[in-house]
Amino acid sequence: MNGKRPLISLAAGVMVEFSPAQTVAAAAAAGWPAAGIWVDLETWTPAVAREVKTRLDDAGLKALDAEVIWIRPGPPDDDGLRVIDAAVAVGAPNVLVVSVAPDPRDTADKLGRLSDYARTVGVRVSLEFGAFTTVKSLADALEVLELCGRPEPGLLVDPLHFARTYGKPADLARVAPSRFAYAQFCDAAASGPKPEDVQAIIAEALDGRLMPGEGALPLTELVGLLPAGLPLSVELRSKALRDGYPDPAERARALLASTNAWLDRAFKTPS
Repeated sequence: MNGKRPLISLAAGVMVEFSPAQTVAAAAAAGWPAAGIWVDLETWTPAVAREVKTRLDDAGLKALDAEVIWIRPGPPDDDGLRVIDAAVAVGAPNVLVVSVAPDPRDTADKLGRLSDYARTVGVRVSLEFGAFTTVKSLADALEVLELCGRPEPGLLVDPLHFARTYGKPADLARVAPSRFAYAQFCDAAASGPKPEDVQAIIAEALDGRLMPGEGALPLTELVGLLPAGLPLSVELRSKALRDGYPDPAERARALLASTNAWLDRAFKTPS
């Protein structure tokens, strides 16, 4: 593969049982250049934000993204704006958004409100699609982005969700490169649950992902069709990874080694 080797980030979901500060500490101990930040509004405080930012700064790490904003049916609420504020506090330039609002126009309107606010504070929101949400496919996501009528909202592709909704790498060719702020990255088996089996889809997404190169997803093609050097959030939720590496730093090291080994092969650089 030609092009610029991407920045890789330890996704927050890899460390689901640990705090944001512990996730950053594990990423730093393992040698990751960036980390994702999970924002739980029930426990997120200015003190938490300061601790996370201090750990990032002390380790020289970037915060790639903060997650997650849920767009829900009903009147707009300010929870999403608070997640964006949390991203600003830790220096994360991206915020992940998913929707469970059934009306695409409603999702688009609320995404626009989030994006307008994010733009004022130097953050970009990106919409993730998947069979577990109401924006189930690439086509659904592109429809919402068109309805939103703004250039700023990004499209977030997770290779697992893309594959499980029958997406093909070539489908990305119809997406404007400017729509991508970053992408997720993981591997998985060639086939999985049917898209209509939402509970099985969720179970695979939370517990069944595989290390890069251990599965059969067309990762080389996918990365090759994304803008050169686009940052990758390594979103590897896996029961096997959690059970095999209960220590957060050791888990982060194992995932970094696997990810770098895949990148070395893909970009033909020395290991």
